[in-house]
Amino acid sequence: MMDSPRRDLRLPGKDRLTVLGETPLVAETPEELLDDETTPVQKFFVRNNGLLPEPATDPESWTFTIDGEVETPLSLTVAELKATFPHKTFRMVLECGGNGRSFFEPPAEGNPWTHGGAGCAEWTGVALADVLWTAGLKESALFTAHFGADPDKTGRRDVQAMSRGMPVAKALEEHTLLAWAMNGEPLPFLHGGPLRLVVPGWPGSLSQKWLTRIWIRDREHDGPGMTGISYRVPVNPIAPGAKVERHETRVLESMPVRSIVSFPADESRLPSGTREIEVRGAAWAGDDAVARVEVTIDGGATWVPAVLAPPRNRYDWVRWRARLSLPGDGHYEIFSRATDDKGRAQPFRAAGWNPNGYGCNVMHRVAVTVGPDL
Repeated sequence: MMDSPRRDLRLPGKDRLTVLGETPLVAETPEELLDDETTPVQKFFVRNNGLLPEPATDPESWTFTIDGEVETPLSLTVAELKATFPHKTFRMVLECGGNGRSFFEPPAEGNPWTHGGAGCAEWTGVALADVLWTAGLKESALFTAHFGADPDKTGRRDVQAMSRGMPVAKALEEHTLLAWAMNGEPLPFLHGGPLRLVVPGWPGSLSQKWLTRIWIRDREHDGPGMTGISYRVPVNPIAPGAKVERHETRVLESMPVRSIVSFPADESRLPSGTREIEVRGAAWAGDDAVARVEVTIDGGATWVPAVLAPPRNRYDWVRWRARLSLPGDGHYEIFSRATDDKGRAQPFRAAGWNPNGYGCNVMHRVAVTVGPDL
């Protein structure tokens, strides 16, 4: 865990993000700032694995390659991507694999994310599948390997800061994009511009920033972020704090169901006599769909169902609203619980402990006080 105190990020173009790490730069979004249907760039979380690369002097001429287990290796500029392939725009959640890490007991290693390592933007680009079909996948093509221009956190440019990969089936999913725009504007440099991968539903580390190469492999990729316990979780549950060397692990793929309360903000104070409150937020579920969201103010003794707005497309988050009756003045704790279409719900207490703290989807809690402090 990071020992340094949290502080607000004072970075041009960013609004009150909370710094979790400075080298590399990591900052999460307070949940109350995630109250927009489409997350503005200034409110979108930041997750870097290395130092920043040199900005592109001409974004249109930024070049990336596809090679390996393909019939025809390709080298394409952003301009050629735009001119050659159909454009697609989807509103999709991007979420850090360590979102929720700070709720594990005992503490797990890594940046202490709460619930703010996620955002839902409109991404514009081309389907990676269209480019892969043009390159021609060989029968031996099983896995991708991703490479970016960012040096590692020591500044070395001959070492990848992060190099994840995915099964070809996920790469061919229509929502997996080579993206050059975010919310209708050129992709900001801090978010991987001029070109990045967007791999929705899976850990954000797969969505390589400053993309330079996709290597198609005949085996699971073994780059930084794929081996040891990096982005891997035990196949079978282990005791919290246990060593994992003797346990089989698997690569973290689809992220678990999660919901957040974006209104009211934590520690809100309401006027004395308030007897009803609107609560709203967002929910998402990796590769799966959100089936329902419920809220409680009595520790789960009773639950109030929320009204869900339909998502714009697959991987969009679900915005929800609920009205809660308050029996009187006093202190209340609001919990939101989302359940996916396979019946899996968020827990009150963090489950699935793993040493790097991935995939913790504990319920979000917001405290409110009605009337004077009691």
